[in-house]
Amino acid sequence: MRPEETLQSLWTLAALPQEALAFVRLTGADPVLPSSFAVGTAAQASIAAAALAACELGHLRGTPRQQVAVDMLHAAMECTAWFSLDGRVPPQWDPFSGLYRCADGWVRVHANFAHHRDGALRLMGLDPSTAQRADAEAAMRGRKAIDFETAAAEAGLVATALRRFDEWDATPQGRAIAAQPLFTIERIGEAPPLALASLAESQPPLAGLRVLDLTRVLAGPVGCRALAAFGADVMLVNAPHLPNIEAIADTSRGKLSAHLDLRGKAGRTSLEELLAEAHVFVQGYRPGGVAELGFGPEQTARQRPGIVHVSLSAYGTHGPWAPRRGFDSLVQTAMGFNHAEGEAAGEGKPRPLPMQILDEATGYLIAMGAAAALWRQQREGGSWHVQVSLAQTGQWLRGLGRISDGFEVPSPKIEPWLESAASGFGELRSMRLSARLARTPVAWRWPSMPPGSHPGRWP
Repeated sequence: MRPEETLQSLWTLAALPQEALAFVRLTGADPVLPSSFAVGTAAQASIAAAALAACELGHLRGTPRQQVAVDMLHAAMECTAWFSLDGRVPPQWDPFSGLYRCADGWVRVHANFAHHRDGALRLMGLDPSTAQRADAEAAMRGRKAIDFETAAAEAGLVATALRRFDEWDATPQGRAIAAQPLFTIERIGEAPPLALASLAESQPPLAGLRVLDLTRVLAGPVGCRALAAFGADVMLVNAPHLPNIEAIADTSRGKLSAHLDLRGKAGRTSLEELLAEAHVFVQGYRPGGVAELGFGPEQTARQRPGIVHVSLSAYGTHGPWAPRRGFDSLVQTAMGFNHAEGEAAGEGKPRPLPMQILDEATGYLIAMGAAAALWRQQREGGSWHVQVSLAQTGQWLRGLGRISDGFEVPSPKIEPWLESAASGFGELRSMRLSARLARTPVAWRWPSMPPGSHPGRWP
């Protein structure tokens, strides 16, 4: 599909006014990064959809429509998520993360969080305190891929077997994903339209909106960072006992960052007070996790009538894998992308996509879905539930078609797309946002700060 057609399909699914599409300008064409998939189109269309939806909500609040421009190469480079801190580029992967050859195939293990790494090593029969990567590779050579995947899922760990597309399509989860739309926006309660102040033409389209960000890695933080760039007040809610990876420095741009421990009454009370003044609640914990703490979609709709609740999952809401934890790299492996990419490259081994595009595109679909649901809330009232998943985004990416000469394009240089800013983590050098708004340029209201840097109250 051409980028314009891809954007139009997203816009139609969100049920937003078609006349707004006249205000978007897309430049460039795939391939822009070495890949047999239309990763540039996926990046550009999802970013443009998020920016245009934010601007359409701004138009509903009284400002003229404004042009949104997105260049495909810039969008793709943004989605590589490259950053450095004080000149140091943090490693993207733990040494134990990655593909392991098994007795009958391959398994990918995600080990960036220590508890996932240690759990996977114990499942291999190894001592996490002494194991080396070579030990893990030797242990996995005697295991069957599907057996290890199943055991990991039953233990609450994150590992998946490598599949071809046809093998994924034949699974119950593959069939469940194929039967679902890319995302859903559902009315879940009654409420009058929330009062939103009219905007001056100089104000960003989401000015005055308050967003609670209860997400971890990586799609949710990207989506909420986009909402912040378009003018929303975003508060990242973390907890002192939860681990983080260094990517939080990049994804926290423009956000407030508070510590609340929802295991205790005081933390839940503080979140309830924040929720009472919020317009959007975004969560990406394991399915059912926030509901157990009292903040599921129906629960937040009762506490804050008119809320837009956004739920992010790895494998969607239907099928036997719906409860499973997952990350972009694992979904790529399970669904067939790594096999297909390796086959197209002629390397004789699986190959990942050139960036975590399932995370990045899903993040921008979160931002688009939140803005679209707010647009409906303003027109119709009600509380709304937006649902997205990495696997549904993967199914969508696959549907965009293949790029026959995708590996002939060289990897671009990153320097033209970088910006620098002071942060609570050090000097942060990172990718500029690729969405360009004609009248209200995207900007960060707050610098990136470590978790717990701000009090748990709205400014």
